[in-house]
Amino acid sequence: MPTEHLTSAAWSLTPTSYLVLGLLAREGPSTPYELKGHVAATIGHFWSFPHALLYKEPPRLVGLGLLTEERELDGRRRRLFTITDAGRQALREWLGHPARQPTELRDLAVLQLFFADLEPTSARLAIAREQVSLHRAQLAGYEAGERQSGRASAGSPGSRTIEQWRGVTLRMGLLYERAAIEFWEGVVFAVDAQDVSTARAWAEDDGARLAPSDAAPSPNAAP
Repeated sequence: MPTEHLTSAAWSLTPTSYLVLGLLAREGPSTPYELKGHVAATIGHFWSFPHALLYKEPPRLVGLGLLTEERELDGRRRRLFTITDAGRQALREWLGHPARQPTELRDLAVLQLFFADLEPTSARLAIAREQVSLHRAQLAGYEAGERQSGRASAGSPGSRTIEQWRGVTLRMGLLYERAAIEFWEGVVFAVDAQDVSTARAWAEDDGARLAPSDAAPSPNAAP
């Protein structure tokens, strides 16, 4: 491929572009539907994007010379995409430049927690308990995947991508979910402690209002 083509292709590539190139480089020729399955089982756990792009991006990469396309003439008329040498070179160059962008955390529950002080503590408690439940369920799923490591049938569709997920990036998912559970359980504990402290303060305040002079006189007290 001409150098100019590679240069013009590089600046127009997006994370989705490299995702497609990477999957095709690992799994071999695939249809957009198969790419979607690979993503759902692995990458989708840590990289969110509209899956419709998996149908739009491959044809665009064909136009850049990074993929080739074969289309069935009958039957399901599937579109099969294959990475080219230029595509592998583009992927290699991308992997040779480590990401420098800081991690972006977009968590709706954390946003709600930030404003939960505008409501009674029961709102904060409900948010936290819901998150504990959700993250425990996600962690259970990740732990099940960890136990299945190495069990995928060699040569089965997506097996190498699944094993890469379980062997490398799954650990990040496990650590994140455990940290999230610890964080939200801490919120629950803090709210419970605050409620106990408030209740104790109210009780002490009520007791202080019962001054000795207000109490009923003792039967043995002098007139």
